[in-house]
Amino acid sequence: MVALMFVSLVSMAQKTGTVTGKITDQDGGGPLPGAQVFIASSTTGSVADQDGNYSFDVAEGTYTLTVSFVGYASQSVEVNVVAGKKTMKNFELATDAFGLDDVVVTATFSKRTQFESPLSMTALGSKKIDQLSASSQADILRVVPGVHAEGGGGEVASNVFIRGLPSGGQYQFTPIQIDGIPILSAFGLNSSAHDVYFRNDLGMRNVEFVKGGISTLFGAGSVAGIINYNSVTGSAVSENKLQLEWANGGRAKADVLASGAISDKTFYAFSGTYRYDAGPLYTGLPTVGGQVRGNIKTLLNKGKGTFIVSGQYIDDVVQFYLPYPLNNDNGVYTRPTGNDGNTVYTMLTSEATDFSFDTPNGVYHSQINNGVMTKGGYIMAALNYNFENNWTLKSKVKMATYQHQFNLFLDGDGTHNVPELQANYLADRDLPSDATFTYVDSGDKLGANDLLFQNRILDRNRPMKELVGEANLSKKFTAGNSTHNVTFGTFNSYTTARDDNWIYSYLGDFRSAPKMVDVTYVDSTGATVNYTSGGYINGSGKQTSNRYHAMRKTAGYIADEIKWEKFSLDAGVRFEHAQGFINRETGIGSNTFQKGTVEANGFALALAGLYKLSGNINLYANFSKGYFFPEIRSVKFISPGVTQSYSPENIIQSELGAKFGFKNFAANAGLYYVTLSNRRSVDFINDGSGGVIEDVKVQSTQTIGFEANASYFITKSFNVFGNVTFQDHKYTKVEGHPDQVGNWLRRQPRVMGMLGLTFDNKVIDATVTSNFIGKRFANDANTVELKGYNLMRFDGGYTMKLGSEQTLRFGVSVFNLLNTQGITEGSPRQGDSQISGGSFFVGRPILPRRFFLRVMFGF
Repeated sequence: MVALMFVSLVSMAQKTGTVTGKITDQDGGGPLPGAQVFIASSTTGSVADQDGNYSFDVAEGTYTLTVSFVGYASQSVEVNVVAGKKTMKNFELATDAFGLDDVVVTATFSKRTQFESPLSMTALGSKKIDQLSASSQADILRVVPGVHAEGGGGEVASNVFIRGLPSGGQYQFTPIQIDGIPILSAFGLNSSAHDVYFRNDLGMRNVEFVKGGISTLFGAGSVAGIINYNSVTGSAVSENKLQLEWANGGRAKADVLASGAISDKTFYAFSGTYRYDAGPLYTGLPTVGGQVRGNIKTLLNKGKGTFIVSGQYIDDVVQFYLPYPLNNDNGVYTRPTGNDGNTVYTMLTSEATDFSFDTPNGVYHSQINNGVMTKGGYIMAALNYNFENNWTLKSKVKMATYQHQFNLFLDGDGTHNVPELQANYLADRDLPSDATFTYVDSGDKLGANDLLFQNRILDRNRPMKELVGEANLSKKFTAGNSTHNVTFGTFNSYTTARDDNWIYSYLGDFRSAPKMVDVTYVDSTGATVNYTSGGYINGSGKQTSNRYHAMRKTAGYIADEIKWEKFSLDAGVRFEHAQGFINRETGIGSNTFQKGTVEANGFALALAGLYKLSGNINLYANFSKGYFFPEIRSVKFISPGVTQSYSPENIIQSELGAKFGFKNFAANAGLYYVTLSNRRSVDFINDGSGGVIEDVKVQSTQTIGFEANASYFITKSFNVFGNVTFQDHKYTKVEGHPDQVGNWLRRQPRVMGMLGLTFDNKVIDATVTSNFIGKRFANDANTVELKGYNLMRFDGGYTMKLGSEQTLRFGVSVFNLLNTQGITEGSPRQGDSQISGGSFFVGRPILPRRFFLRVMFGF
């Protein structure tokens, strides 16, 4: 049907004329190669060449022609195109220090600027992404107003908390997209975070973060917003970069980008990254691997459309750091000192990688040396086409497949969870008091005062496959004194994932990267008993799950973007049907399975309006009723083949604010209100006997807050910027725990903000930022308070010319400039049972200070 519509619309083609001209810098008069010129609300257009010249064909008629370039104010003019003739239009662009006129493509069906959007949004260009990328997604997202992002676990599984909403931190309410398609469309088939499937590289043109409003209609059906990375695509102007990076702790990384033209209608862009990292916390288990991405873009029918084929391949291993025992000095938590007299940074160790044990499915060999392993990729095709009668077709389809493991060292044995004296260790496990403790590597006995730490390893095998597609058809027309852009669209996905788990225990001493310890004793018969073998607790290993989950989603939406002279209005609805498939073995090796199907319908409504109070001030308001389908892993069986009820978790969001854009000053301020009803929160907690179980709570929440951000250029080169969020959040319902009603949302601060200073004269650049995170509580019970902290960063560089179009930048970056030991979380495995008393507290500090050196070639 879509193909027939495509052919029918193409048949309506009219005679064409040519739009041509030159784009230059208003100040210096030089050309602006790479500037984009396009017909408003379409993809028809061109890119300026090395001399700033552009040219493209379009059907005769009257159009709004828009030109945009990063760092410059966009311009729009009306042009009348006559068939068979050239229409000349030159542009002189003025600089736009704040990027308010940068065209955004996320959460909109037509191209428009940040300043014109009735939503809260943040856009970061490639230069800013490169500067912020120290380790994880958290490094980038923590500069976004209203976002509390933690990267204490390392490069993946960042904890991202969005204003007003509870979360385990793993993007449940803000899906990550690449080029407009979700990395993963289903949530909760297992607990792996979506950022395990890709890495940032130089091929990211920008990232756009959009909150609320009409963003609820897009992609996987987000409810709080969208994180969308847009890739560099080739143009007539070649762009090539090579960056080399080194950091203390044994890190070396290389990034490359190459883009340009294959012909006058076909363009390429390829990027890749590879790194080896023995840190940032030494464990003997390196982080190593890389990724390649690329795309080929072809212009269709004299620039009326584009067809892009893109793909990714990743083969990477990352180490993930969990909480561990910290010193507890009356609620002040600091890194402890180990048996070797050195500071303890992590319980991960390469000495615990060779264990194996019997299971009903055969001998299992530990995979913990793989850490978080991801191998695979995707291929995606995108078609955009503009028809002469103001119809626009946009469609994307992606197929992805990944081999994936998320193996981790847990935060204790599930019972004691803190370092133990040798005598206490024996007594608590009913072992003879004369048992002997020896180091596995040397056979030496432990010192009399050496502490022990028994820990667990949880290996998880989680391969994933997905097929996803989205298509929409838009019609632009005028009605009275308003213009409309009406869009009809559909989204479909099918995702499958396994979740196979193994757990086992080992005994080590207490230090960073612990040494394995063996325990032996002589029983009453005179026989020697090995309680451990090579540090492995004999008999502790078992497979705990054999699960297969799948989800199918089908959605349709309709929206209208209406624009008057001073007022614009977005309105839209989305209906979605989700069907989940569950297959779980009941008892490993039993060959009996619980099988079930759940399904639910979700409905979203979005309204957003913007009023141009003046040329420098816009007022906006938005409202959305969204939904989130509960995680499939949270669904229990009440009897064989009969599952719990399954219905969407509903989210209401509203915001009222103002945007300010002056020559040297830009700001955004708004009030917001968020409610979430009947959320199924899923946590991994200790079962009391050394294992872990998934604990499900049904919760409702409410938040009222204020958010503001501002940026001021003191001089052309010197900028001060910042943001602040105040929010009053609480639980309004917690099934089974009425005493928790009124408590703060877990790990959500009520106050957070950021302040930064930047100097950039195109030769020397330097940026210092400080993120403040207010106090939080580690669990829903609010029994453990986590104190507020500041996290500072520095990035600076010197750029020199190697030629007319070639540059070389020497850069230095420091993460955690003041080496703050702020605590990001307690022990998720202890959950509501964790308390703040005792000599040790299980928590996770910010990663320690790290220095980066970078060399960037641009040509």
